[in-house]
Amino acid sequence: MAEQERMVEAMLFASAEPLTVRALNDRMPHGCDAAEALVLLRRRYDGRGVRVVRVGDAWAIRTAPDLGFLMREETVETRKLSRAAIETLAIIAYHQPVTRAEIEEIRGVSVSRGTVDQLLDMEWIRFGRRKMTPGRPVTFVVTEAFLDHFGLENARDLPGLKELRAAGLLESRPPVGDAPQAGEGDVDAEDQSESGQSELFED
Repeated sequence: MAEQERMVEAMLFASAEPLTVRALNDRMPHGCDAAEALVLLRRRYDGRGVRVVRVGDAWAIRTAPDLGFLMREETVETRKLSRAAIETLAIIAYHQPVTRAEIEEIRGVSVSRGTVDQLLDMEWIRFGRRKMTPGRPVTFVVTEAFLDHFGLENARDLPGLKELRAAGLLESRPPVGDAPQAGEGDVDAEDQSESGQSELFED
């Protein structure tokens, strides 16, 4: 029986997939009892770093559950945002709650579904309230994950136009259309969207 335990142990250790008792018996010499060998082998591994466990109708050698943390590998995934995604994210952050149509009007080009999906997948934006206008379009707002990533307590902590220009992140050019005039960079975009416009949205 000790030799049968060794054979079962070797097969379970080498197999990439769990093995059934029948599969084990088919590989062992005639007259061997894989089921009995499994009972003894399971008892032998009890309390060890690895265990003989049942997986459905099959058996496998697996790491002890309490030691699983040793097998984890922490990795940092770097994801580079496209220019379109950066612009879309900035518009949502400064103009939230904002609809897709409003984003496209500000950018001057259409917003691809993939760009929005990427930001949603990163959990930097989420769906906001529907706007009470024809079609009741959905709006977008930034999430706590976005604020946490950039070290912001809330959207009011976003830099204003003066700070962006001082940092060289914004061109000092006349605004287009209905964009805020120079000198209005310190006005809170969130306050602007809420004052006089709250009746345009519903939860």
